[in-house]
Amino acid sequence: MKFSILSSGSRGNSCYLETGDTRVLVDAGLSGIEIERRLGAVGVPAQSLDAIVVTHEHSDHIKGVGVLARRFKLPVYANSQTLKIGEKTLGKLPVVVPIQTGETLKIKNISVETFTKCHDAADPMGLVLSSNGVKIGLVTDMGRSTRLAEDRLRACTALILEFNYDPTMLSEGPYPLYLKQRIHSSEGHLSNEQAGELLQTVSHDNLKWVVLAHLSETNNDRDKALYAARTVLDRCGLAQTRILIGQQDEASPFIGI
Repeated sequence: MKFSILSSGSRGNSCYLETGDTRVLVDAGLSGIEIERRLGAVGVPAQSLDAIVVTHEHSDHIKGVGVLARRFKLPVYANSQTLKIGEKTLGKLPVVVPIQTGETLKIKNISVETFTKCHDAADPMGLVLSSNGVKIGLVTDMGRSTRLAEDRLRACTALILEFNYDPTMLSEGPYPLYLKQRIHSSEGHLSNEQAGELLQTVSHDNLKWVVLAHLSETNNDRDKALYAARTVLDRCGLAQTRILIGQQDEASPFIGI
């Protein structure tokens, strides 16, 4: 499997994954044109996509879904609450594949395991995408970890994990109080420390990559997030596990596993 983080942060999120003959986009929180441009930057024609999987209905995850789906006649996989609440932004979709959170989908030769997570959306999902023994876990937009999430992520070869904020930077930063409370709540986002605790719980000897995702541009610092993740991995004896920080303004190079 190969994947690229096309965009990661509060202004838009999207992740592209492929195997030999399957190409899947998870979320499309930028404009359709920008998603096309970033796919092109990593050598992927947008018309070659097989499907879009939507994790939840917030605009930084679905802004470009409808445009791409209509332009390239792509099936959109999402649960009923996400489709209902996101209907205005998504618009009329050419092919909808409704799913239930908790089920495992098959998109050609990629299995997509879905599970519920804690976030202030209608029915938000975490994902584990797998093929030929390789598993990639994707959890951003999660206010707290749960035993269910930990169980699903425990055997992943790569983790795309939210390191959203530093508590001191959030507390002392410019955001209004209500927004600080939302981010810090159990239905908001993971701090560096919380993400590190989750990473420690699910780490194992075959964990090859950790992507630090959805970093706040206002309430976090790349070095702080990197230090939190590296400290945990070193403590677990995983000095060989590589770390990538997802970017907001450009697609990451491909990671192959």
